Amino acid sequence: MNTEQLTQQFETIFGTKNEGVYFSPGRINLIGEHTDYNGGHVFPAAITIGTYGLIKKREDQLLRFYSANFPELGIITVSLDDLNYKKEDNWTNYPKGMIHYMKEDGHQIPYGLDIFFYGNIPNGAGLSSSASIELLTGVIINNEFQLDIPQLELVKYGKKTENDFIGVNSGIMDQFAIGMGKKDQAMLLDTNTLKYELVPAAFGDNVIVIMNTNKRRELADSKYNERRSECEEALRRLQTDLPIHALGDLDEEAFEKSRHLINDDTLERRAKHAVTENQRTLKAKEALVRNDLETFGRLLNASHESLQFDYEVTGIELDTLVATAQKQPGVLGARMTGAGFGGCAIALVNKDMVEAFKEQVNSVYTQTTGYPADFYIASVDDGARQLN
Repeated sequence: MNTEQLTQQFETIFGTKNEGVYFSPGRINLIGEHTDYNGGHVFPAAITIGTYGLIKKREDQLLRFYSANFPELGIITVSLDDLNYKKEDNWTNYPKGMIHYMKEDGHQIPYGLDIFFYGNIPNGAGLSSSASIELLTGVIINNEFQLDIPQLELVKYGKKTENDFIGVNSGIMDQFAIGMGKKDQAMLLDTNTLKYELVPAAFGDNVIVIMNTNKRRELADSKYNERRSECEEALRRLQTDLPIHALGDLDEEAFEKSRHLINDDTLERRAKHAVTENQRTLKAKEALVRNDLETFGRLLNASHESLQFDYEVTGIELDTLVATAQKQPGVLGARMTGAGFGGCAIALVNKDMVEAFKEQVNSVYTQTTGYPADFYIASVDDGARQLN
């Protein structure tokens, strides 16, 4: 839907004209998977697929939320005086959480809003629709009530919403990429310090193709927590002899010298992924700065191999997409992106070969899984903002 159609829908749903249009991107992580909670680096970018928000201020204390993605739920109404988590409030707990923490910090939100949401991020694809909604809400409230909250604070409110309000034990990467994104630039973020640098995401004659398995990531939470605790245990064993705070403190050489301390094959492989993936992320940044896309592509391939065999978070769907993509002409590299077990993979593909690439990969994928994948071309975009 374009903004004209969204404007008409707003009027149909709320019976009044909107006063502003906002957009919050989704994100991809180019490389650096499952490194954020291991004290490593991540390398995300905001993308042109995301969530739109149209608003009108009210004169009472009501917040009325409507999502064109869940029309069957109709308008969900909550009061500024009661922003506690409620299961029956469904997806609106994400915007509610943001507003709850902004208010809790003493920011004055004198009256309510009608907000119409529409996202073109595929459900369950792992491109971070929840963080997109959080930052969209933060920017709307910040702008409409002239609160002057720095964007990085909104990012932290988003993480707090995810962790404390919704109860998902995730890192800060999604909110950070979506809040701080810049067009045509990726962000190398040190998850320990929140120091980041912008790196040109200029892919020349190549584009990033997002490949959606169309398998929802239902699992991801239980396995995610399992991997986290495995890494924590590996770290604990390494700390018996090493003065480190996180697995991200080690390079490959230091890890190889000390891996015997872990003394468990599975835990060693989990830790090995965390260490080597962090190093790959730093090498990927150097490759992009040099405009060395071939090295960058090889690092993408190595990342997937590590996620498949050492971290074991891929599965038949992602492995089929990635292995098939890597064999196609004009492909520099491919890997899963996100938590794994479904969701999406990315490939760096020569733009003249994209149509043939999609056809070939989809044919093999459909034969293997019994259902098709979806493909999107993603450009790197600015972070959450007001459009008009």
